[in-house]
Amino acid sequence: MSRFVIEGGHKLQGTIRASGNKNAALAVLPACLLSDQPITLHNIPDIQDVRTMLLIMQDLGAEVCQVGDGSWRIHARNLHKTELDPALAGRVRASFVISGPLLARMGQVSLPIPGGDVIGGRPLDTHVQGLRALGATVALEARQGVFTIQANPLHGGGYFLQPEASVTATENTVMAAVLARGETIIDNAASEPHVQDLCHLLNQLGARIEGIGSNRLRIQGVPSLGGGEFTIGADFMEVGSFIGAAAVTGGAVRIANASPADLGMIGLVYGRLGVAWEVDGPDIVVPAGQSLTIEPALGGRIPEIKPMPWPGFPPDLMSILVVLASQSQGSVLLHDWMYESRFFFVDKLKFMGAQIVLCDPHRVLVQGPSPLNANPQGVTSPDIRAGMAMVLAALCARGVSTIHNIQQIDRGYEQVEHKLRALGANITRLDS
Repeated sequence: MSRFVIEGGHKLQGTIRASGNKNAALAVLPACLLSDQPITLHNIPDIQDVRTMLLIMQDLGAEVCQVGDGSWRIHARNLHKTELDPALAGRVRASFVISGPLLARMGQVSLPIPGGDVIGGRPLDTHVQGLRALGATVALEARQGVFTIQANPLHGGGYFLQPEASVTATENTVMAAVLARGETIIDNAASEPHVQDLCHLLNQLGARIEGIGSNRLRIQGVPSLGGGEFTIGADFMEVGSFIGAAAVTGGAVRIANASPADLGMIGLVYGRLGVAWEVDGPDIVVPAGQSLTIEPALGGRIPEIKPMPWPGFPPDLMSILVVLASQSQGSVLLHDWMYESRFFFVDKLKFMGAQIVLCDPHRVLVQGPSPLNANPQGVTSPDIRAGMAMVLAALCARGVSTIHNIQQIDRGYEQVEHKLRALGANITRLDS
C-alpha cells in the first residue's frame, strides 16, 4: 500500500499541463470495440482506471498498443470473448459501459456488477432500461452478481433517461444505438464534455448522431464503423482540483491546455467562495492573493451550493469545495443530493481543525477560515475525489500529514505528486 507524506505551508507556484479527461477516456476506449478497424486515441491520461480498462479490452481480444505519450492504438478486429473478467471489472465503475459496444458488436455480453468509488448508491437501472429500449434482454443472476445481456437484435427506439440524466447510461445507450437498426432518440441525455467527446469520436468513425451537447440525441443506426484518430479534451475535474490547491495555499499557478470553455459553472461557483482566474488562450492563470470570502445569499443568508447535471456544477468537485470553503471567510451549506456518502470524509477534516457540521448524509455546513493542523498519524483516502480533497487539506495545513490508500487517488489523477512537486509542494510517495 502506498501513501503520501505532505509537508504543508508551501505556496504553489509555476505551470503544469492539464491531463486528458478521465471520464472521456473511459468512454472512448470501449467505443473502439464497436469497430474492426484500428483507432488511435490521444491525450489519454495515465491513471489506474484507464490501465484497468485497457486490460479488460485486451482480455476480450482487442490489440492495444501505446504509440506515444498519452496515445494508444486500439484494433478490435478479432474479439474472442463476451464475458468480462470479474477481477478486472470489479476494479472500475466504467466496466459496465463495455456492455453497450459488446452487445452491438457481438450480440451478447456477460459482466459482473462493477466496482468503483463507494460514495453511495449508484444503481444500474438506467443502463438496463436503455438497453431494453433497444430490444435487449437483460437478466441478473443475483447470487453470483452477474448480468447476462442478449441482443434480439438491437433496434432503434425512444428512450427517456430517468430518474437522472446519467452520464454512463447515456454513453452506454449511445454506443449500443449507433449499430442498431433504425432511429434512436434519447431524451434527458447527459451532455457533459466527455459525452460530447464520445459522440464526436463515433461520428468521426461513421456514426450518425445529432444533437451533440443537448439533452436530446438523435441516432441513425449504421451497419458498421470504420477507423480513425481522435484527441479528447482536458479533465475539468483535475483542473478544478488544482485551482483549489492554488487558492488554499495562496499560490499563483498556470494550467496549460485547460479547456477554459468547460469551466463556466465551475468559475461561477468558485467565485462565490472568492476564487477567480484569468483565461490566456487555452490556458488558465490562477493569481495569488485570492479573496477567499464567501458571498452571502440575499438578505445575508447562508448560501447553498448544489451540484447539477451539465452545464451545472459537477458533483465530483463537491469534495474539493469542502476544503476550499474551510479556508474561506464566512459560512456555506454544501448539498450533494446525488450521493449520500460524498461527505463521509469530513470527520478527517474536522480532526485537522476544520469547522464543519455534517447535517445529514447529503449536507454539510462549513464555517471558515479555519487554520488546519497536519495529521501525522495518517488519514485514509476513501475515494478518488475525497482523497484529492485530503491532499489539498494537507498542502495548506501546518506540519506533516500522511495520506494512506492513495491508489484511490491514482485511479483519477495522473502523476499527481509529480505535478504538485513541479509547483513547489513538498510531497513524497512512499511504498510499504
